[in-house]
Amino acid sequence: MKPKLIIGSAVAIPLLIILIQNTQVVVQLLFWELRMPQIILIGLTLMTGIGFGFILAAFFSYRAGKSKGTNMS
Repeated sequence: MKPKLIIGSAVAIPLLIILIQNTQVVVQLLFWELRMPQIILIGLTLMTGIGFGFILAAFFSYRAGKSKGTNMS
């Protein structure tokens, strides 16, 4: 098996267990009163973090590639 698949599975399985166990309704989140199941809130937070991670990785990858192309002496 590929290492990325093993690591991804090792991370995904505990995350799914945590999500399934948190089904109660969140009443207050910091300064906002919010009524939604905690499983949805955790999932949205997870997806937002993954999205920002991909955006930052793409930005820094693009920036590194661009700087390599302009340093030709």
